[in-house]
Amino acid sequence: MDSGKAPAVNMDGDSSAAAFRAAVVQASTVFYDTPATLDKAERLLAEAASSGAQLVVFPEAFIGGYPRGSTFGVSVGNRSPKGNKDFRKYHASAVNVPGIEIYCAPTAAEVYTVPKVGGRTDVGKESMTHIALEGGCFVLLANQFCRRRDYPPPPEYVFSGIEEAIKPDSTVCAGGSVIISPIGAVLAGPSYDEEVVLSAILDPQEIIRAKLDFDVVGNHARPEVLSLIVRDHPVSSVSFTSTSTRPESPPK
Repeated sequence: MDSGKAPAVNMDGDSSAAAFRAAVVQASTVFYDTPATLDKAERLLAEAASSGAQLVVFPEAFIGGYPRGSTFGVSVGNRSPKGNKDFRKYHASAVNVPGIEIYCAPTAAEVYTVPKVGGRTDVGKESMTHIALEGGCFVLLANQFCRRRDYPPPPEYVFSGIEEAIKPDSTVCAGGSVIISPIGAVLAGPSYDEEVVLSAILDPQEIIRAKLDFDVVGNHARPEVLSLIVRDHPVSSVSFTSTSTRPESPPK
């Protein structure tokens, strides 16, 4: 690591009372060594502040490093194992931006198993695969599996519009539960026509490997276009307003 003091270059002149000093840092990352890079950044910040700077701008990707010249083993339609390993090493040096790692999708909708001539359309699997690829996360779709006999018989419980066409063994929700990896691979399922417990090993390293292709909260993030706000405290979904006071009449 370069421990020498960077020379300061000042450009002073006549200024107004609202003027303030700003600085830009021209320096290199300590590659693959985030603690050392942070130490270097702290030293450079102190140096800039000692000259009176109130605003200090660092280069792009100063924390984590800019992977200049690295291909990460990427070619069209292919990712090499060594490239994935190199990217994980690079990713470990970067600033972690929180994102979804496991997307849980509990549902009771038969829309995920839409029937078609000669079989069924795997809407659930296709939809969850898209979410997994776009989000770079594991997706766990858990759907109900129900037959008519799981409900009380008529007239206590009636399936409106189809009751006369179904039998006790008729499936009214076929399931389609599935587990998808961040790269779109089906790890378990989809399962139809039976109650079942699906399981799979989820390796967090798969999430990092997926970010090499597309990282929606990293290098592909566009916060100036789209942002997501997550409230991490309990909120009420229902609120009441008092009717004890009458609203004021609008001005005539």
